[in-house]
Amino acid sequence: MATTADSAPRAISHKRTERMMRTLTYVNEHGTTRLTELVRELAVSSATMRRDLAAMEEQGLLVRTHGGVRALDPTTEVPVLLRDNRFRDAKVRIAEHAAGLLPAGRYSVAISGGTTAAAVARELATRPDLAIVTNALTTATELASRSNLKVIMTGGFVRSSSFEAVGALAENTFNAINVGTAFLGTDGISVRGGATTHDETEARTNHAMLAHAEHVVVVADGSKVGRVTLAKVADLPEIDVLVTDSSADPDALAAIAAEGVDVQVVPD
Repeated sequence: MATTADSAPRAISHKRTERMMRTLTYVNEHGTTRLTELVRELAVSSATMRRDLAAMEEQGLLVRTHGGVRALDPTTEVPVLLRDNRFRDAKVRIAEHAAGLLPAGRYSVAISGGTTAAAVARELATRPDLAIVTNALTTATELASRSNLKVIMTGGFVRSSSFEAVGALAENTFNAINVGTAFLGTDGISVRGGATTHDETEARTNHAMLAHAEHVVVVADGSKVGRVTLAKVADLPEIDVLVTDSSADPDALAAIAAEGVDVQVVPD
């Protein structure tokens, strides 16, 4: 496995991310769509649209047909490289605030996969005397060259959509280590579902991470608040703090706070 930041998966540009997300939304809404229709709707060249569609098919988001594309399951998890630039400013603010919650001095943290959790890891990159346990390949790769950090990478099999190591090997690592704070990224957090994600194996791995932490901090942009996805990671009583942004539904935040979670909303 590579251990330098240069070998990390290449991020997609913000402009292309937004275009591809608009394309995916349009295709999911219409089912089967002609290439010419997408070119007109997105106001791009045919060559640009073909490249985007090829990349999206490679990531399992849609199927190209003769002269167009066909939608897959609209609930399919968006790959991490495509969602990396979504709500970027909010995620940076959330990460800055969450990183500031840690006490000074020697400390240990666990960090899950997800783009907001990865932003927290970047905020902690220059901190001395910090041990970081993670199952996210992108986070481990980005931090491995930092001599001020002790980075522990779990084992496990790697999910192609999230670059997270999951399964029994990852769970065994988390079960063997105690940390002060676990930073949990999530696909949804609500009173009805707790903290949830798209994959049940990932959910079990993340629960093992937070089960051995003194404090659990969920970091989630406002689009995740009030949302429920397939697999439960944690019930709300297992979560100490939720850090989110002002785009979150106020009623959903109030309901979560009423369950005893310390809800902290970062300003714009």
